Amino acid sequence: MGIEPQDTSAHPSAVQRLHERLLIEANLSSSMVRTSDGARVHVAEQGSGPPVVFVHGSGSPGSFWLPLLPHLEGMRAVVVDRPGFGLSDPPPATAMGEGWEARWLDMLLDALALPAAILVGHSMGGLWSLRFTLKRPERVVGLALIAAPGLPGTRAMLPFRLMGTPGVRSLIERQRETPRTVAQFAKPVSEGDSLRAYPELVELMVAVGNDPIAARSLRAEIRALVAPWALATRTGFRRRARVREEDLHEVAVPTLLVWGEHDPLGGSDVARTIQSCIPGAELALVPGGHAPWLGSPHRVASVLSEWVKRVRWADAPS
Repeated sequence: MGIEPQDTSAHPSAVQRLHERLLIEANLSSSMVRTSDGARVHVAEQGSGPPVVFVHGSGSPGSFWLPLLPHLEGMRAVVVDRPGFGLSDPPPATAMGEGWEARWLDMLLDALALPAAILVGHSMGGLWSLRFTLKRPERVVGLALIAAPGLPGTRAMLPFRLMGTPGVRSLIERQRETPRTVAQFAKPVSEGDSLRAYPELVELMVAVGNDPIAARSLRAEIRALVAPWALATRTGFRRRARVREEDLHEVAVPTLLVWGEHDPLGGSDVARTIQSCIPGAELALVPGGHAPWLGSPHRVASVLSEWVKRVRWADAPS
């Protein structure tokens, strides 16, 4: 369905039109829900079955999942735009503080009328989903993490280290997004070749990169995640943004790790270390980089679909 123009007044009209076109082409239903703090969140859905909420990473909207969605089976896929990205309202000035991400996901599930759900989080969306799971495990039936940063052994990717470095950051922020700059970003996250196969996603990333609302949201997330002068630090992450091994020991829901074999966050050994810290966690190593469904959509969709079937939904709160 179409999206009413007044629902996205904070975002440029070009971003609205592009999202509307992509969602119509993908045959996804589209709506706005309002969280208890009054903010509007854009949601796209497909399929039927247990609700699986897809939470995207930094600098990309929910539509970045589009190559994966046609191959999913046996689930109601609920794709959200996190605050400030896609068509959702920007986050409040107090966002990115202690526990805000978990509170937002709590409000989101309320707005979706979901007592509990399976969460699939990519990159920063994975970190948000993990933090929510640790705080509100009764609302999480299962947790799938695709390349979540800040976990033991991971290292901040070069583009984010640069964006966290004074001087370099200001140069990047003044740069206008183009297909060339999108390609420059995709290469160090090991998705240069795979992203070129999706010209519509390149077009989307250009539009999002030139959206001032999304740009402010991205800057706030980078400041919260990446250490100042990150190029000179070992992990590149702020201390308070890191997840400790003992935190992972507390994850008490079925967990799946999907890890690209060439993910610059860390290699397969890092993925296995993280798996060993989460009780009962499963690990799927797949071809690709930081967004492995771009190059291996069938493989990632198969892994997720089969795992969702095994998650014991009957144990969820009613």
